[in-house]
Amino acid sequence: MPHLGRTRRAGRSVALLTATLLAVPALGGCGGRASDAPAADPSAVAASPSGSASPAAGPASPGASAPASPGAAHAVADPGPLRLPLRTADVLLVDDRPLTPRLLERIRGLKGVQSVTSLSIAKVSIENRALTLAAVDAASYRRLTPQASAQAQSVWRRVAGGEIAALPGLRKTLPIDREGYLRLGNDDSDARLHVGAYAPQVPSIDLVVNESWGRDLRMPAGNAVVVSTGIASPTKVRGQIRRLAPAGASVQGLDAVARYGLDPGATQTAFVVGSVADAVGSFTYSVLGGGRIAPAPAWVASHIGTETMPIIGRMTCNTKIFPQLRAALLEIQQVGLASKIFPGQYAGCYYPRFIAGTTTLSNHSFGLAFDVNVPGNQRGTVGQIDRGVVAIFKKWGFAWGGDWNYTDPMHFELARLVAPR
Repeated sequence: MPHLGRTRRAGRSVALLTATLLAVPALGGCGGRASDAPAADPSAVAASPSGSASPAAGPASPGASAPASPGAAHAVADPGPLRLPLRTADVLLVDDRPLTPRLLERIRGLKGVQSVTSLSIAKVSIENRALTLAAVDAASYRRLTPQASAQAQSVWRRVAGGEIAALPGLRKTLPIDREGYLRLGNDDSDARLHVGAYAPQVPSIDLVVNESWGRDLRMPAGNAVVVSTGIASPTKVRGQIRRLAPAGASVQGLDAVARYGLDPGATQTAFVVGSVADAVGSFTYSVLGGGRIAPAPAWVASHIGTETMPIIGRMTCNTKIFPQLRAALLEIQQVGLASKIFPGQYAGCYYPRFIAGTTTLSNHSFGLAFDVNVPGNQRGTVGQIDRGVVAIFKKWGFAWGGDWNYTDPMHFELARLVAPR
């Protein structure tokens, strides 16, 4: 990733779940899909054998050896056996830069604080979903996860070995290739990691990698901590942490997040990694009702604009995409395909919201996606949009939703920044 932009310090919350250890099938299938076996229980733990598409008997027992890892180039020290006791995830503090040792020391010294676990949090854009990615020390982080996950030794050996762990609920929807790899982004230049396990996490964390990958992905190092309060009141401890936290940092009680979702009273932020990171920077927002969000006015002023584009007309989008979007639409005109795009069926670009029914940000929230020819290109269909138009948009750095596991052929989104000449 080129760099992480900044606006003001903020954070994003995660919550605590419980789970039961279950055996589920390993990765498989074809055409970029996970196995067509029945979907795993969302609380299951599954470790897939590296480089294999055959079903696994289930998660290895604690202390079992894991196969050689496809992520060996990013391997770190083995996490060793689970260290007890397990911890509760009660309060999350996130800033837009590394938290200082002095701050961590002061938090540890607060009455009621049982443990402080450091990690890095960022967003990765995959098929119009901005998923939450955490880079962790497997030995310490696993103690915060549900018991079944914490005890699954093979899961954390795979993470330490350079593979990625994903939530079980993502098993059927992630665009995993035939070899079991997931690309963290929508462009061929984005990092490709082997999926080694499906396991419950400290929610709303979707994906977990080790700290070696975190450095390579240019994630904001150590910008978050999860605080465990044990039997002490998380609400009381949260207030104390808020008084210590840097101005603008996010401090969330994870017990409330588990019950109600993201806290409308707290600032959130998304640090995007990958090939489109420059177009987003540090995205600060607050949660509104009805699945909507309110990006910080300073971010909107510096990133969102309205211009008149060829064929479509006035579009409000992230200003970074306008040069290559204009170039794509001009080429569509020049080759005689302008009539294949219907301006009256354009459905917008910048629309700050969550994906329906979730607290996952859509790429429309960043102004990096647009929908055209809506009636004939509904989700789950092959779509009627002209494939010559699709090819030109792809040439100019846009990914097409028609290529996804669950197709969305009206949808195009920025996959890489291209400078027209």
